[in-house]
Amino acid sequence: MLVKEIFQSATKPVFSFEFFPPKKTADWDKLFHTISELIPFNPSYVSVTYGAGGSTRNRTHDLVTKIQRETGLSVVSHLTCICSGKEEIRQILDEYSKHGIKNVLALRGDLPPGSASYEEATKDFPHAVDLVRFIAENFPDIGIGVAGFPEGHPQTPNRLQEIEYLKVKVDQGADYIVTQLFFDNRDFFDFVGRCTLAGINVPIIPGIMPVTTKKGLIRMSELALGARIPAPLLKRVLEASDDDEVVKIGIEWATMQVKDLIGNHIKGVHFYTLNNAEATRRIFQNIAENTKT
Repeated sequence: MLVKEIFQSATKPVFSFEFFPPKKTADWDKLFHTISELIPFNPSYVSVTYGAGGSTRNRTHDLVTKIQRETGLSVVSHLTCICSGKEEIRQILDEYSKHGIKNVLALRGDLPPGSASYEEATKDFPHAVDLVRFIAENFPDIGIGVAGFPEGHPQTPNRLQEIEYLKVKVDQGADYIVTQLFFDNRDFFDFVGRCTLAGINVPIIPGIMPVTTKKGLIRMSELALGARIPAPLLKRVLEASDDDEVVKIGIEWATMQVKDLIGNHIKGVHFYTLNNAEATRRIFQNIAENTKT
């Protein structure tokens, strides 16, 4: 099922989960155990990421088809411009079509270590919009999602221009937007408001990732450049006695975010699981009363 059709037919918030392909073959069984633990929460779809520069590309494709085949869930595969040629993307999408994979998330992607420049690594697809356009023109039956940045894209400091770029991606064929993680819902609602003013009318789905360790919080700031850690959250994490306490803080904070988002009638929530079911499971338990029909 196309993700855009899921949103069109939904009568309550849509939940989705993101996973990444394990580096070790031995960890695949562990990942599928995680997926099996989250399936009872009835995700409408799941997504699978790429590593920097498409470094996990083959494992991503293997995981996408395996999830689709063994769980029956709708799956969104990440596709990146970095180190991707037109013929390679065409072959990937042909293969997905054969296996019934109907959704992708079109991203520019991260520059892999050792690459000279973005220009060198993105000759066929300089920007995500070029990938969106290629997919829409050559594979019109495939649904396309794109990324949004509530706190601003780190490489586009002009916030007005950033929204203009996003609008072009929607105009070229993007069906929905899923956001990078954020910790203050006011940033998300402001982002949605600015998108509305720009004429962007596709679903905008907030991405939520709970803090689970002090080191993880620092790592998030490195990977999600521009992400702001609110002072109250930072204070509680830094003062926590150990990571067990950090987990509780992170789950409590994310639960507060999700409850507020649901209360403001968002279309759905996308959970960055980091291949671990526990935090997401506990968040769902906390919000269960809010999501009963």
